[in-house]
Parts: sequence; structure tokens; C-alpha cells
Amino acid sequence: MIAFLGRHEGEGGGRCDHVETHGAHVFLQGDTALKIKKAVRYDYLDFTALETRERMLRRELDLNRPGAPQIYRDVVAVTRDGDRLELDGPGAPVEWVLRMWRFPKENELSAVAARGELSDALADDLGRAIADYHADAPLREGDGADRIQAIIEELETAFGAMGDELGGSEADAFITMTKAEFGRVAALLRERAAGGHLRRCHGDLHLHNLVLIDGRPVLFDALEFDEELGTCDVLYDLAFLVMDLLNRGLGRQANIVLNAWLHTNGGRQDEGLAALPLFVALRAGIRAMVAVQTGAGEREEVRAQARGYLETGLAALEPCEARLVAIGGMSGSGKSTIGRRLAPQIGRMPGAVHLRSDLERKSLAGVAPKDRLPESAYTAAASDAVYDRLAARAAAVLATGQSVILDATFLTPVERTHARDLAAQAGVPFTGIWLDAPVEALTRRVDAREGDASDADASVVRKQVEKDTGPIDWQRVEASGDREIVAKAVWERIVSAGGSSPAGSRDD
Repeated sequence: MIAFLGRHEGEGGGRCDHVETHGAHVFLQGDTALKIKKAVRYDYLDFTALETRERMLRRELDLNRPGAPQIYRDVVAVTRDGDRLELDGPGAPVEWVLRMWRFPKENELSAVAARGELSDALADDLGRAIADYHADAPLREGDGADRIQAIIEELETAFGAMGDELGGSEADAFITMTKAEFGRVAALLRERAAGGHLRRCHGDLHLHNLVLIDGRPVLFDALEFDEELGTCDVLYDLAFLVMDLLNRGLGRQANIVLNAWLHTNGGRQDEGLAALPLFVALRAGIRAMVAVQTGAGEREEVRAQARGYLETGLAALEPCEARLVAIGGMSGSGKSTIGRRLAPQIGRMPGAVHLRSDLERKSLAGVAPKDRLPESAYTAAASDAVYDRLAARAAAVLATGQSVILDATFLTPVERTHARDLAAQAGVPFTGIWLDAPVEALTRRVDAREGDASDADASVVRKQVEKDTGPIDWQRVEASGDREIVAKAVWERIVSAGGSSPAGSRDD
């Protein structure tokens, strides 16, 4: 079978590349990819029967084709006619093949990230694409807490025999911390399952299973062999990717993905962030376990990989006090740029939730982030609604233990006072930052914007400058210079503001 498929003539011709995984053979030739399941049995799957292999390939097609029609084509039989094998011939099936369109290996997001090309814009697109995927994912019934408890118990059993590879004290600390965290959020997990957040998800959402097609991120290769494993909280599904990015040192991208996913969900997932540390840790623990179990490579290499995952999981569980940072200033002062730059460094992993007034205004208006609103949408009542929404979301996020950056003009004393009061009500430290820049610099920046959620132009800036902002008691930072220098100055103000220090130095 391997020899036959290795000789198959795909569209475009050329050499056939054979890729082997623990459960499949994939043959790549020209524009075509052919995949067969191995006739193997593991603790978690059994592909020894031909009927099972066919069913799993058809399930893989059904799961993936709706979201990735550019990749998934059909399932066909390898048939036998005498001594000759044929693809989709008239004879009896002897194997089943998932036929796909091939994509360039270098377009996998794991390769894109390795080249240092996982940009802010791509990370933002990725978070939105995953949110859209989850919105269409079928609802499932079940106990969200029982599922997570079973994972912890499985890891505890496995880690008990992996002390040499993982480090006995680290593995013990991981299990102790995950159990404590589970006790804290178990009721929330049950509420989320009852509230529609338990779905038939992707199940294997990491960078190797994401690809760029026509410049857009596409999810593929969803977990097909176990419906129980594929059914989970949508935030647990996302946590796999967040963990993968963190483990690769891509904390900035992890933060952007999370923020884009949260915004696309319209705030409906904010309360779930209380479970994010546990979810990220468990995803890391599973990868550590699998690294040891599969044991691909030299022993020291396997040990380093497994311990690296365990360290990521322990870091996600590290306690860190939440805080609220508000960044104000005229349009064009750089609030959103600075907010995005600093969000990964503030609070627990993967950083602060960055709430932008521009994005919330578009959400309230029911338009896409980059759609321009008419001037009539910028009434006093509309602005009040935007600030109310910012406050509501910030309160919900802070209650989960995640830090928040509020990004708005804050042109009035009342707006600035409300931000400070919000932190006081949540019982978290507050830092108010005001970005100053000459009007010439502000107008130059807004005129140069492209593809941004802000609708402000030079005329808006001039109107803002003419307003009486009243006394500003926030920490003022001169913001007309280089953005990196400005970001460093703002960071220094945040660190020196008192209260619990944010989780700095995580500058990826």
C-alpha cells in the first residue's frame, strides 16, 4: 500500500514525499495529499479494523471540510483488481484514503512563527478566526468539571512514573497546584457547560494545525478519533494555542490572540478567564506527558522538551495580583500602540486584557472593527454607552484575576474618576497614564493611519485639543517620540506606581 501510494500521480506531478506520524501515512505529490490511517492500536485509539479506518477518515473529512474547504476534498477507496491496486477503482476496497489539496509546508503557522513572521496582524486574524470557528461548533451536553478532573487524575498517574524525566518536585508541585486551581473554578466549569460553552471543538489546536491560505489563517486536522477528547470548553480549546505560543516564547502573540478572541466573542467569554490558568497549565502538562511517552529523540532532548512544557504550565499557575491600567490622551497619542505593546507584561500569563474604546464602539454599532462610522454615531449618549461597556467588561475581567488595560481618550474628569473608582471597587491597584503630544504630531499620526479601528482624523484631533480636560492627575508621559521609548517610559510609571508589581520582564 505504501509503495503504491508513493507512486501515485497527483495533479502537478513531481516527486512524492512520504510523511509518517504515529497514526497515519501521508503522501504528498504535486497539488495532492493522500492520507491513510495506520492499522495500529494505542491506549487511546484502535485503528486495526479497516471499517474503523474508513469511519475515522470520513469523520476527519466531516469535521474539517466546513472550515477548510480549500484543503479537504473527499474519501476514496484503494481497490484491488487481481494483483493490481487502484485508487477509486471498481474492485473491492482494501484501504481508505482521505484526499486533500496540498499546501506549502512553509505556510504552516509553526513554520511562519519559526521564521519570526507571526505578526501582530496575523495573530489578531488568528484569534478572530478561532472565535468564528467556535461560534459554529456544535453544542454538547455534559459536566465541564468532571472532564477537567479526569485530565488531572490522568496526569497525576502518568507523572508518578516520570520523575526522572520531569523532575519529581516539579511534577508534584504541578499536580498540587492544578488540584488547588481546579477546586477554585470547578463550579464555574459546570456553569460554563450549562451556558453553552461546552462544544465539539477542534481538540488539537496548536501551530502545526494552522496554515495560511490566501493570507488568512485556516484551522485543519481537528481531532477525529475520540469525541470525548474533542468535546471541551471553547476556552480550553483556545488554551492549547495560547500555551503553544507561550512555550515558544511568543507571549506577545499569545496575548493578541486571546484579546482578539475575547473581542470577537463580544465579552461573552470574559468571566471564563478565571479558568484560563488551569486550562493553559493542563495543556502544557499533557504535552509534557506525551513528550515522555512518545520519546522521540535523544533522552536529554526529550527531557528538555518535557520539562520546558512543565515550566510553562507552572508559570501559568503562578499567582499574580490583577491590576487596572488606564491609558488616556488625544487621538493619535499612541494609546492603542502602547497598550498592545505592554499588555503581555502586565499581570498573569498571557497578560492583560486590552479593552479599546474604538473597538467597543464598533461592537455596539454592530459593525466590523475597520468599518468607518458616520459622524452621527459619535454623540454624547453613544460615548457614554461606550464607557459603560468598557467599565462593565473591565469589572468582569478583573473579577477573574486577569489584569486590564483601558484604552480611551478619557477627556473628562468624570471619565478619569470612574476609571479610578472601578479599580477601587475591584480591590486592585490602579495606574492612570496620560500621553501628551503636540497637535502637529497628533494630526500627522491620525492622517497616516490605515486599517485601524479608530475613525479619528485631523479635524477630530483639533476639536479634542480645544476642549477643557480639567486637571489631569494621572502620570503624564511625553509621547511624540519613538514608540519604544514611550512604551519604556510608560512601563516605568506602571512599575513605580505602587501596589503589587506586575509580572514584568515577560517582554517577548
